[in-house]
Amino acid sequence: MKLAAHHPFLSSKAKTRYIQFNDERAKAWPVPCECRTVETPRGRTFVRISGPNGAPPLVLLPGGGTHSLMWMPNIARLSETHRTYAIDSIYDVGRSANLLPVKSVDDLAAWLDELLEALKLTSGVRLMGLSHGAWLAANYAQRYPARLAKLALLAPAGWVLPLSPAMLFTMMQILLVPRRYFIRRTYLWSLPDLAATGEPGLRLIDEMTEDLALAFECFGLRRMVKLIPPHVATDDEIRSIKTPTLFVIGDHEIIYAWRDAVARIEKVNPAIERVIIPGAGHDMTWLKPDLVSQAVLGFLAGP
Repeated sequence: MKLAAHHPFLSSKAKTRYIQFNDERAKAWPVPCECRTVETPRGRTFVRISGPNGAPPLVLLPGGGTHSLMWMPNIARLSETHRTYAIDSIYDVGRSANLLPVKSVDDLAAWLDELLEALKLTSGVRLMGLSHGAWLAANYAQRYPARLAKLALLAPAGWVLPLSPAMLFTMMQILLVPRRYFIRRTYLWSLPDLAATGEPGLRLIDEMTEDLALAFECFGLRRMVKLIPPHVATDDEIRSIKTPTLFVIGDHEIIYAWRDAVARIEKVNPAIERVIIPGAGHDMTWLKPDLVSQAVLGFLAGP
């Protein structure tokens, strides 16, 4: 089947509208950046590349419903010592576009491996993801460990524990009624510490609300509903990860019980390092970017 030139957007007008909005947002990217669209067998992937040539590669996978711009609070620090590759996922919001059907986590992991190959990142890759991106990073490490040197998982969604019923309920509200009111209310619920900072946090939440609301309008509900939900890893799957790994979670996390998640990691695969970010939850990269970056960079610099 031949895909429309504006795929995966609803129309050329929708594509222009969405890209213009994010071009404006991207002006706040704090470091020099090369934007590249990389062709792979499964589609086109948009990548923002920063940091010095020749530095160790650090590939960044966004959370669900977000894209490469979510790394703005962390990218300057991470790019001081690494060549960073901030990815727009091929089957989510952003500028990437799948050309083949994406039906499973195996498809997503295969796309990511093809992308790293196209970027000539054959070995020594540091891979980091947040939320849904961390879930994908963990699944990639299970399937394609040869390229990886280090793995950093920031509050992986649904990998260690199932998402809480409250989180699933708020997600369903957005999918059933994707209006700005429900999207903003979900962000206020899931990122309470960021909201509690007052004007700066609320301004960021309003920006993210507009981004996701525009995505629903420009991509259409069908694509958003078909996003592949995360599944909880078995003990054997968690044990199978041999790549040196860091698990980072905030002590205000509400998408699942963070203490239970830490306890399961410690029991099943104690080789995985664990860091707890105080005073933050799923908003830790926005609320505590220095603490998160410090934890990650310390781990990446280690043996």
